Amino acid sequence: MIVSTKLHIPHVRSSLVSRPRLMDKLNEGMKVKLTLVSAQAGYGKTTALSEWVRQSSNLVAWVSLDKQDNDGIPFWSYVLASIQERVPGFGLAVGDLLEKGSSVPLVSVIGALLNELNGLTSELVIILDDYQFIELPAIHDSLSYLLERLPTHVHLYMASRSDVAIPTARLLAKGECHQIVMQDLRFQLEEGLAFFRDTTDLMLTKEQVTELFHQTEGWISGLQLAAISLKRSDNIAESIHRFSGQLHHISNYLLEEVLYHQSEPLLTFLLRTSVLSRMNDSLCQAVTGQLNSQEQLERLEQLNLFIIPLDDQRDWYRYHHLFSDFLQRILSRTYPDEWVQAHIDAACWLESHGLDEEAMEHFLVAKQYTDAIRLIEKNLQTLMQSKSVALHRWVSVLPENAFAEKPMIEMFYISVLLGVGEWRAAFRRIEQATIQFQRMQGKWSDAEWKQAMGNMYFFCSVASYLQKDLERTSEYFELVEQYMPEGSLFQTMGRNRYQGYDSFDDHLAIINDLHAADAFLLKWITAWVNKENYPFVGLLYASYSKLLYEWNRLEEAEFYVNQVLGRKDLQPFARILIPIVISASRIHQALGNSNRASELLIQLKLQIDTPDNELFMLRIEAEQASLSLQQESVEYAVDWLQRCGLAHTDEVSLYHVPEHLVLARVLAACGQMEEALYLLDRLNHLLGKEDRLRDRIKVLILQSVTLQRLGQTEAALVQLETALQLAEPEGYIRSFVDEGAEMGELLSVYLKNQREIHLRNMPSVSLTYVEQLLQALLVTSKEDVSIEAILTGQEKRVLRLIASGLSNKEMALQLNITGETVKSHIKNVYRKLRVNNRVQALQRAQELITVLCAEE
Repeated sequence: MIVSTKLHIPHVRSSLVSRPRLMDKLNEGMKVKLTLVSAQAGYGKTTALSEWVRQSSNLVAWVSLDKQDNDGIPFWSYVLASIQERVPGFGLAVGDLLEKGSSVPLVSVIGALLNELNGLTSELVIILDDYQFIELPAIHDSLSYLLERLPTHVHLYMASRSDVAIPTARLLAKGECHQIVMQDLRFQLEEGLAFFRDTTDLMLTKEQVTELFHQTEGWISGLQLAAISLKRSDNIAESIHRFSGQLHHISNYLLEEVLYHQSEPLLTFLLRTSVLSRMNDSLCQAVTGQLNSQEQLERLEQLNLFIIPLDDQRDWYRYHHLFSDFLQRILSRTYPDEWVQAHIDAACWLESHGLDEEAMEHFLVAKQYTDAIRLIEKNLQTLMQSKSVALHRWVSVLPENAFAEKPMIEMFYISVLLGVGEWRAAFRRIEQATIQFQRMQGKWSDAEWKQAMGNMYFFCSVASYLQKDLERTSEYFELVEQYMPEGSLFQTMGRNRYQGYDSFDDHLAIINDLHAADAFLLKWITAWVNKENYPFVGLLYASYSKLLYEWNRLEEAEFYVNQVLGRKDLQPFARILIPIVISASRIHQALGNSNRASELLIQLKLQIDTPDNELFMLRIEAEQASLSLQQESVEYAVDWLQRCGLAHTDEVSLYHVPEHLVLARVLAACGQMEEALYLLDRLNHLLGKEDRLRDRIKVLILQSVTLQRLGQTEAALVQLETALQLAEPEGYIRSFVDEGAEMGELLSVYLKNQREIHLRNMPSVSLTYVEQLLQALLVTSKEDVSIEAILTGQEKRVLRLIASGLSNKEMALQLNITGETVKSHIKNVYRKLRVNNRVQALQRAQELITVLCAEE
């Protein structure tokens, strides 16, 4: 439900001090994308923006934020509603997306919003007041995404008590961010003089005003409080001297002075209504029991007691945050029982008026947990769809056993914890819920109990998997099979919606032990292959084909990927279909079927049918850009670079690792080596911290190749050696081979260096592994790879003597070795060059080099 008063531009008193300098500063924001107005409470941020809007002829959409808006869907719903207040018919497509709730990624919402904003023909100002209430990283990220692409005729103003948690460095560097800070908002001395002269009845001297001004450092609320207090003073000079001290001490002293000079009924009214984020006559009556609540509200406005009308009709009000916080501290500390009762009364009124979410906040503060759970059950589907963050926050403060007999609430909450990455909390909750559900056997129907247990065992399998324990994961899969052979609804929930880099889909992103993954994936593919409606198995196929591809077992990888592509139950699930087709494309490219590799990605873009089409397209097009580089078609990659919306300065996160890897590769291919290395360095740090072995190996390999291109061979070899050390135990091959001749050259140099080291001590990477990689490069690469690196010195001498036509016996005499040793060397030469006889060996050597190596 949209609360219309939050969209109203706050009322400005007619006696306001004129502040042309500040108005000019605010006007400058019309030249940039973002204007930040930041200062502590009481510096007049809201008042300044309201007065600027009143003086301006601009089209302005206003949102007064509160803690209820700290969730993606409600936040952007209010932004949309505020624009629609000024532009009727705006953003219908955006509204459709928002109505689908949290299943729609915010990036989709922002994309649709940007399309609508681009269609506006006049300038628009969007003002977000009290942004300090917004803490959700997803909202910060979505705002950053909006700002990067905001059209020039749209301007965002944000007012906050603290620094906003969105990256502004790039906007500042590009001159697209304007900042108004405490020093700009505080009164200048002449404005302080005008305040006391024009808005109060006090006859203060210039010296007294100057003293007050210096004591409060131009803090507007401090001067307002001082004016209210001084009206009752018999000795103004002495009172002014008592104001000295830190600002928070001044505010507490002055607020107490103001508060305790009010009548008993008005004091009670102030304290009990302080728990309300907004209030009208009826709500105030419910909380205070005072039938003259409307008169009290109007009396407070007449006294200028930090109350702000929220509409022109004076129906709804709110307190200044500074005043509200102070009053609540007094009420909760001095009258704790009344504080609790005020919250209960507020909750009951709000629920009776259909404002369940606001009622929930008050029930929780008052620790009325039974009522809170009742409201959660009543609104569960809506909460899961559009208020998942709020639901997470609410449930997290409830007692641990609150959901003992509420299986659906418990399971939905666990899924939220897993989805937002709070894995430890999810693991603990899963363990407790499993025990609780086991105790419910006999109390629930058999079907209900089996369904609950099957779902819980699926969550247990997820928890074990995320802890990299595949043995336990497999045990829980067996229990899922026992209780729910048709599968858990949570196995496919959300699989047609974009969630970025998803550890639940890409098993090799999180499982470092490839050998354990091999056994696990093959076991469950075999177990589920004949289930006709079991799309979850598609994810296992995708991961298994990637594993076989990495081990360079291309024919087997092709077999499994073809098998899964023949299934009919994958089509509705973009997050299952896309990794399968991407894997198939890579396999065909490695097998030399370049046309088929490209066709698969083109067809994939036509196959997916999802509300998040644009987001999935970004992932597919990144893969197309990577493929184009492998196929030596740089033009597509360059075009992708210009339109992908990514930059090397982006904040790195697990959600965008695949795209950022492609970005680094394309940057390097376009000659932007330093930019690529800057991005790769931060990715390496992130992936090392998160223990993501596969992707860290890929980053290290790309770093080494990029450094080699810059001529920094020593640095390149350092990164390469780290990659080899990490990769050898798991048998990584294609990650190296796919880099082509450049990797062959690097490995050649590395192997030569290691052979020299091997004479003195044991190398950190086995020479056999490096030789294996070079052999794989010989088979797949169309470019020349140094034969010096592939063959030992003695093997090169044997090859040279073969070229001279010597027999085995003649070679043994010449090299002063036995005939058996000559045979052994010849076998090694054949194996490494992938040939079967002398003629083939010489032909293969000639393909690789034009002149055989000189004798060492």
